[in-house]
Amino acid sequence: MSITLDLSRVSNAPAVKAPVNLSGLTRAGLRQALIDANVCPPEKAKMRASQVWSWIHHYGVTDFAAMSNVAKDMQAKLAEHFTLARPEIVERQVSKDGTRKWLIRTAPGIEIETVYIPDVGRAGALCVSSQVGCTLNCTFCHTGTQKLVRNLTAAEIVAQVQVARDDLEEWPSPKEDRRLSNIVFMGMGEPLYNLDHVADAIDIISDNEGIALSRRRITVSTSGVVPQLDALGTRTAAMLAISLHATNDALRDVLVPLNKKYPLDQLMAGIRAYPGLSNARRVTFEYVMLKGVNDSPEEARALLKLIEGIPAKINLIPFNPWPGVEYECSDWKTIERFAAILNKAGYASPIRTPRGRDILAACGQLKSESEKVRASTLRKAEQAAA
Repeated sequence: MSITLDLSRVSNAPAVKAPVNLSGLTRAGLRQALIDANVCPPEKAKMRASQVWSWIHHYGVTDFAAMSNVAKDMQAKLAEHFTLARPEIVERQVSKDGTRKWLIRTAPGIEIETVYIPDVGRAGALCVSSQVGCTLNCTFCHTGTQKLVRNLTAAEIVAQVQVARDDLEEWPSPKEDRRLSNIVFMGMGEPLYNLDHVADAIDIISDNEGIALSRRRITVSTSGVVPQLDALGTRTAAMLAISLHATNDALRDVLVPLNKKYPLDQLMAGIRAYPGLSNARRVTFEYVMLKGVNDSPEEARALLKLIEGIPAKINLIPFNPWPGVEYECSDWKTIERFAAILNKAGYASPIRTPRGRDILAACGQLKSESEKVRASTLRKAEQAAA
C-alpha cells in the first residue's frame, strides 16, 4: 500500500511581517526607519522624524491621518509600513484607594500588568514591567512564581506609559501639574536583564519633545545584577533602587536567590561606584518588612552598617500578601521601631503606604497568566493575528 502526502493545503506563502510600531523607536531609529522604508529622502529624514515624533510622544496620536502637518502621501506611506496601535487592555481595575491596574496584552500569549499609584494632589507614579514573568524567584514576590516568558521590547515598555496616559487623559504632554509624574521600573521582571530595551524606552520617555519626563523622575529597581549597574547609570542616568531586603548573605540567599551569584560585598561595591551617585542622586534601598524574618532592631543596626557611607534613603515596605505565600507582614509597631533606628542615624526611611492591595496591585503582587510556549508557536500565533 502506498501513502501519498497531500501538500495541497500547505501554504507556500511567505510569513507576513508585522509592521513596526514607531512608538518603540528612538529618535535615531525613527529617522533611519523612515529612510529605509522610502517614506522620505535622507536629507529630509531628520525634519520628518521630528514631526512624527511629536505627534506620537507629545500628542499621543494613534492614527497617521491625525498628523495634520504631514503630507497626505507621506501619511499613506507611514500607514503602509508602520503602526501606532496600542496594545489590548484585557482588564482594567481601580482600587478603593484610587490605584489603577491594567492587564495589557501586547501580543498573543503575552500579558503584563502595569500600575498607576496616585500621590498627593495630582501627581502619581507609574509602575512598569520590563519582562513577562521573572527568573529571580524571590520568595516573597508573586511575580517570582511566574516563569520568564520573554523580555519586553522598548515599544511594549513605552506602550505601558501610553496606555496610562490615555486613561488619565494626559495628552498632549503637560509641562507642569502632571498626573503621571514619575515612572518606576518595579513591575514584572528584572530590568537589568533587559537593559537594551529598558535604556531605549528611557531615552524615548525622557525626550524633551515628547513625553518629556526628567530622568531624575525615572527609577530603575534591580535585585542586584552587579555587572550591569555601571551600564545602567552610564546609558540612562536613571535613579537607582536596590531590592535589598536582608543585611546578610545567608538570609538574602533565601529571599533573593540572585544573591548567591552576586553577594552583598559585590553588590555594595557596585552601588558605591554607580555613576552620578551623590547626595542629590541618592540610591533607594527597598526593604520589605517580613514578620520575624528581617524586622528586628538588630537587623536595622546591621542595615546601617551595611550601607554606611552611601548616599541613600530606605523605603520600608510592609509586606503585601498574595495567595499561597508563607510570609506575614511585620506589625506596625515593629515597622515604626525599625524606621526610628534608621531615622535617628540620619537616613530618610519612609514607610510605604500599601496601595492597591484589594486588586493585587501592591508591591510584590503583580503576576499575569502568560505561560512560556515554544518560540515557533508564538510566531505562528503572531502571524495569524497580523
